[in-house]
Amino acid sequence: MTNRVSVVNPYDLQEIGEISLVDENTVDRYLEQAHQLYRNRSNWLPAFRRIGVLKKTARLMADRFDELAFQIADEGGKPLIDARIEVTRAIDGVELCIKELSHLGGREIPMDLTAAGAGRMAFTTREPIGVVVAVSAFNHPLNLIVHQVAPAVAVGCPVLVKPATATPLSCRTFIDILHEAGLPEEWARFTPCDNTVATRMVTDPRVAFFSFIGSGKVGWMLRSKLAPGTRCALEHGGVAPVIIDEGADLKAMIPALLKGGFYHSGQVCVSVQRIYAPQDHAQEIAERLAIGAAQLKVGNAIHDSTECGPLIQPREVDRVAEWISEARDGGAKVLCGGDRLSETTYAPTVLLDAPEEARISKMEIFGPAVSVYGYEDFNEAIARANSLPFAFQAAVFTDRLERAMSAVRELDATAVMVNDHTAFRTDWMPFAGRRQSGYNTGGIGYTMHDMTQDKMAVIRL
Repeated sequence: MTNRVSVVNPYDLQEIGEISLVDENTVDRYLEQAHQLYRNRSNWLPAFRRIGVLKKTARLMADRFDELAFQIADEGGKPLIDARIEVTRAIDGVELCIKELSHLGGREIPMDLTAAGAGRMAFTTREPIGVVVAVSAFNHPLNLIVHQVAPAVAVGCPVLVKPATATPLSCRTFIDILHEAGLPEEWARFTPCDNTVATRMVTDPRVAFFSFIGSGKVGWMLRSKLAPGTRCALEHGGVAPVIIDEGADLKAMIPALLKGGFYHSGQVCVSVQRIYAPQDHAQEIAERLAIGAAQLKVGNAIHDSTECGPLIQPREVDRVAEWISEARDGGAKVLCGGDRLSETTYAPTVLLDAPEEARISKMEIFGPAVSVYGYEDFNEAIARANSLPFAFQAAVFTDRLERAMSAVRELDATAVMVNDHTAFRTDWMPFAGRRQSGYNTGGIGYTMHDMTQDKMAVIRL
């Protein structure tokens, strides 16, 4: 172990805990233990033992529900009302791993389709891929860890996990719970470390699968350095578009857009950011959003009344303020917000007609701001929604089935929500970014599939 790092509440910046970073020698030891566990197949944990561990893990998490929710709010700044939902999802995610194991099987491969294959039978099985290294993000400090670690445990892969430096406590708690539930320590390691050590860990040839959730800049850089044969899944961000059709139900739409845009103060990879509305209605829609956004209570996430918490670090408030100022100077109308409230918070902000060249129109703001743009033609809205090198989740609000299906077909996205916001997700659905927004597919069952590999047996009769 090397230096100790303090963990703070991102609202008041008061210390709430500390962790010890592991050094390169410790990481090497962890990797070698994990590698040897995998290489010696007699060490592999049978499915019933892994299921037992996961069942007990879910029970222990339920017993510590309030503690886990408070920890998420305290270290990550996610409002307590939403942190409780995250804990529920995390418990469900652990249980989902158990259910998915029953579907993770092989199949018969027909052999007598040609004379060369006649007289044989064949079938496939799936086996763990090897050592998994996971690097995670701050914005869902428990549920993201569950999505990356629990599938590895479920399929029998040793796993090392590096949490975000700002939010390591929930990760440490989850790993401790796994060990308390009966998982031997060497099968799941809490591995906080600096970026240099993390890069060496990720790119080590003993790593079979790399799971990354975070910025595109870091994710693509690490992918470029992976050892030959290492598989990976990368989840980055988006600049999520919403298209509002003529005749859409404004009354029902506004609450959904407010939730999708300002949930966790916009610090979600599929947050609503770009809203395209018919030109004649854009001002009204933006004003309605502004009325709702202005009423959101900003404060310390550990309080039940808080609806928008702090940004994860003061420098993120500086960045959001800079982007909003740039858009305002370029001609955007600021209908609410547009102000720093403190060193750690920024007011929920609604903009109208931000310039297309402004960063808020082209890049993920990851903060409490949405922009409304007027359009003349639905095809124009589709083209503008698809114009960026990022593609994740998108949405359309409409009362016309034909228009809904047209949007589903034409929008460049891995998921298109109809009459719902872009941040909707269930943990069993495929969840992925296209192009610069990511690589491969997340979601519990999909991750379990990626952490296993086919093996075929061919038997000559």
